[in-house]
Amino acid sequence: MDFMAQDPEVFGAIHNEEERQEHNIELIASENIVSPAVRAAQGSVLTNKYSEGYPGHRYYGGNQYIDVVENLAIDRAKKLFGAEFANVQPHSGSQANMATYRAFLEDGDKVLAMDLTDGGHLTHGSPVSFSGQEYHFYHYGLDPKTERLNYAKIREQAEQVQPRMIVAGASAYSREIDFKKFREIADHVGAFLMVDMAHIAGLVAAGLHMNPVPYADVVTTTTHKTLRGPRGGLILAKAQYGKAINSALFPGIQGGPLDHVVAAKAVALGEALQPSFKTYAQHILDNMQAMVSGFEEDPHLRLISGGSDNHMVLIDVTGYGVNGRQVQDLLDEVGITTNKNQIPGEQNGPFKTSGIRVGTAAITTRGFTADESKRVGELISAAIAQRDDQPALDQIHQEVL
Repeated sequence: MDFMAQDPEVFGAIHNEEERQEHNIELIASENIVSPAVRAAQGSVLTNKYSEGYPGHRYYGGNQYIDVVENLAIDRAKKLFGAEFANVQPHSGSQANMATYRAFLEDGDKVLAMDLTDGGHLTHGSPVSFSGQEYHFYHYGLDPKTERLNYAKIREQAEQVQPRMIVAGASAYSREIDFKKFREIADHVGAFLMVDMAHIAGLVAAGLHMNPVPYADVVTTTTHKTLRGPRGGLILAKAQYGKAINSALFPGIQGGPLDHVVAAKAVALGEALQPSFKTYAQHILDNMQAMVSGFEEDPHLRLISGGSDNHMVLIDVTGYGVNGRQVQDLLDEVGITTNKNQIPGEQNGPFKTSGIRVGTAAITTRGFTADESKRVGELISAAIAQRDDQPALDQIHQEVL
């Protein structure tokens, strides 16, 4: 029996989501579109297998081909990023972070990381996250004038806090991060340096952003976003930390890996090793710069930090007298998908927010050019400006389609 006949409700929802992705402009910075090969690997018979443990050391039989796949993923990850060690089993970036903390820290240890409002992630010590509940997090923010990292201030904070670990990396920061400076700060106070490069991993792989691997003790990332793989996590580290990381992940916080996802990671990592991936990553950056130029023409929109060095930009929309949630919902109506986002000095809270975050990874995969990306920025401005003019919004929606 085919899928549609067996379960028309689930089939219908998936079909509708496929239509949404086909006809909407996807600007969520943490999303991308995987290749047919990645989808094929993730939908393969590997989903039937159970393989607790690591290659050559499994708790179940029949894993000889699973070992081949996982070793390919490990070797490709190490080659792509120049790492001594890789663990490809984390189910998500959050679990990669959790395993890393457990490998390096004791409960209650002090950690210095980026504040959520200024661009950090929930797992960087938010009180609603396990990270903020199990460890004593302190937070650095952005310079209020430049809205960029101030490394001298971070160094001062590190001297005061004396953390066991410093976390560099962000989920909503549009500027390049200097990992060498973070290494110097960590060495100055005798701290481990962890880098969460989830958003920029694809740019790092392409050599278009500073690679944190030579500087950090451990690096975590997701395998989707700019890396254009399946939803999952990855840990890279110096060889001396490999055993502790492996144990912290399994049996520490996970059971068996998702072998079909590990296979999809292997395929995506193989794609990222090809010369064409660097071309793709460069187009991500070119499209973002073009989109920024479109936003800059609108005096009512303010770009956080004045622009972008990577695949995303944050936009303060309050100049129009609206909040981020309202703009997110408005853009949904015209077929443009974004997300509301807090900005430095946030006044509206996390559910309304003062800004939106947009990214160019997914539209670049779909083949958007720089001129088309600039036009998308102009359409966003036009939609906000004409938010009470339904015929104008209908016209914008038609152009999106």
